Formats: sequence, C-alpha cells, structure tokens
Amino acid sequence: MVARAGADLGPKGTRLLPDDVCLVAGMVAEDSAERDRDAKPRKYAAAGIVHLWRVEEEDALPVVHTYALDPATRTYAPTGIFHDRLKLTVPFPVDIDLSTLEPRR
Repeated sequence: MVARAGADLGPKGTRLLPDDVCLVAGMVAEDSAERDRDAKPRKYAAAGIVHLWRVEEEDALPVVHTYALDPATRTYAPTGIFHDRLKLTVPFPVDIDLSTLEPRR
C-alpha cells in the first residue's frame, strides 16, 4: 500500500483512510485467488482507491496487472499487463526489472 505523505495513521498507527491511499498492490495467493481477484478489487474500488496493482505468478516470475479507477462507474479499468519490466509514471515514476525478482518460496 502506498499512502500520501502526511496521511493520518490513526491513534494506533494501523489505519489509513481510503482518501489517503493512492495505490494498493497485492500478490494473488493460491488459497485466496478468488478473493484477491474479485472481492478485494470491488472493495477497493467502492472505497475510492484510485490505483490497484495485482501481482500474479507465471512460470515462477511475477506478472503485474495494473488498474485505474473510473470515477463515474467506481470500477477498475485495466491500464496494463507487465511481464518483464514494470515501468510507469502514474501514480508515481517506477521502473522495476521483474525478471530479476526471486520467486516466492
């Protein structure tokens, strides 16, 4: 999760308001794949989280699916699928060589 600078983390430092979150990134787990691909994105969209990255594993390498919130429909629109390199300027500049990342163990 990426939050805006100065976001209020609440009294225990464990909670963010959706307006303070600019990106949620999550790895799809084998035992929660349906929830990771369906329920979580619907909840994030309903909360108004603008950017979502879903990370899947294919052939022991990460594949990143990126989405942006359509404010009119409050649903995510796909913005890209990245296999070897994740290079974006929105919501912030990032350039990651995905082929160099180690698989989960």
